Amino acid sequence: MAVKLKAVRRDDLSKSNTNQLRKEGSVPAVVYGNKKDPFTIAVNSIELLKTVRDEGRNAIITLDVEQGEAVDVMLHEYQVDPIKEQLIHADFYVVDMSQEMDVSVTIVLEGEAPGTKEGGVLQQPLYELLVRAKPADIPEVIKIDVSELAIGDAIAVADLKDAEKYEVLDDPDTTIVTVTAPDVEEDLEPSEEDENVEPELVDQKGEKEEE
Repeated sequence: MAVKLKAVRRDDLSKSNTNQLRKEGSVPAVVYGNKKDPFTIAVNSIELLKTVRDEGRNAIITLDVEQGEAVDVMLHEYQVDPIKEQLIHADFYVVDMSQEMDVSVTIVLEGEAPGTKEGGVLQQPLYELLVRAKPADIPEVIKIDVSELAIGDAIAVADLKDAEKYEVLDDPDTTIVTVTAPDVEEDLEPSEEDENVEPELVDQKGEKEEE
């Protein structure tokens, strides 16, 4: 089910108007994609952030555009002011609810791997999975249980259970998470046996005779 978000048309694209919108708590944005002519809007910054936080990055948002028709979109990109840490721009991509699309979905690990209690190190080389699904079937996150991983065990893409509503596109051999053995520092101090070994000397006299 899509989440509704109110939006207003933004026809004045001047810098002064854009700055005024931001001061009033709105975010300038553009809507495009799916053979639809691009158009500019503004949405409430707090409402947009709340929607992404509650519903996830891949949430389907129904933009209720003032004096216009509602349109289903996904948040494609956004920009944040690094100094003020404020949302300053957003791009919305128009989706066709009947067509599959490819998106990246965050991986969330669940449970505690027994191998870590034995000194093993839990490593996660892959943090997102590329999946193909219709917009309404895109998962918010993909959960993976690690509660049975001992030292030396791993979970690859091929180990994931087949999902009914989406297809994972990553290489089946790609490792998602593994428990590796702890690093063992080698004793760098010379052993008593090594200390008794005399260094090998080069026979310089023999070299001259061969010349």
